[in-house]
Amino acid sequence: MRFRGLDLNLLVALDALMTERNLTAAARSINLSQPAMSAAVGRLRTYFRDELFTMRGRELIPTPRAEALAAPTREALLHIQFSITSRDTFKPSESDRRFRICLSDFATIVLFRNVVERVAREAPGIRFELMPLADPFDHPLERAEIDFLVVPEVYMSDTHPRAPLFDETIVCVGCRSNKQLSRQLTFGRYMSMGHVAVKFGRSRVPSIDDWYMKEHGLRRRVELIVPSFSMIPHMLVGTNRIATMPLTLVKYFAKTMPLRINKLPLPLPGFTEAVQWPSVHDTDPASIWMREVLLQEAARLAPGRAGSKTCLSHPSNNPSPAKDSAANAQK
Repeated sequence: MRFRGLDLNLLVALDALMTERNLTAAARSINLSQPAMSAAVGRLRTYFRDELFTMRGRELIPTPRAEALAAPTREALLHIQFSITSRDTFKPSESDRRFRICLSDFATIVLFRNVVERVAREAPGIRFELMPLADPFDHPLERAEIDFLVVPEVYMSDTHPRAPLFDETIVCVGCRSNKQLSRQLTFGRYMSMGHVAVKFGRSRVPSIDDWYMKEHGLRRRVELIVPSFSMIPHMLVGTNRIATMPLTLVKYFAKTMPLRINKLPLPLPGFTEAVQWPSVHDTDPASIWMREVLLQEAARLAPGRAGSKTCLSHPSNNPSPAKDSAANAQK
């Protein structure tokens, strides 16, 4: 089919090329032969009057024109997929839908294990693929490569719908044998003790407590940095180090590990864990069902902890540690 002289099948090829950045892999992803994909590249170059891609070894390097075409092409294809070709009805008990979800170890342990257990009972054909957090967090959302992103709300972008799940408190934690935690923790002692801290992803996005410290010109003694919250308790046991962690996650590990929880001696704010999804999925029946499951399971965590709002367009004036980190990385 042609639209103003453009074979619309070429947009599928262009999207695959932008995603894979390799001719062979792109051809395979849309079930074309390599010669057919090469021919498609030639036709794309002719229509757009641009090389679109140059070669660096086996990698395709997009030109500025190709980069500019990538987002609208992807958006157009997704709108066709979810508005025209997708089925109108969705029956969870009969579906074999696979949901791809980016989330942290914190959200997996605190919330998502309950979601998996429930879905296994109510919709046993539903499948999940849990993805590590991307760099930046919202990149897979932009291309609708995932169905949901579950992270603290402060890290989320302003371009996709979201809903709050639950509020979380941050506490100080250490080994039960740490004598400095046997009495009330003062600010001076907290700052002088050795800390285990967490940074996320290749860009080393700071945790909320680390961001707070930098915002207020505070500097604690960080002796160990790990890439996930769930590694922290293992690094505390048998040492005099402390860490700052979400309370619910600490309680989970404290069931099997000798941990002691202390109140933070500084006014560190808590955070709201939230779920975000691509805008093109907003009216997808399967996505709507999965959102309801997430919101309902979040409400079961504890009375009064679940988010009260269901969706935000969220233009926000609050500083974001994720955005600040990205900005600093570009300087």
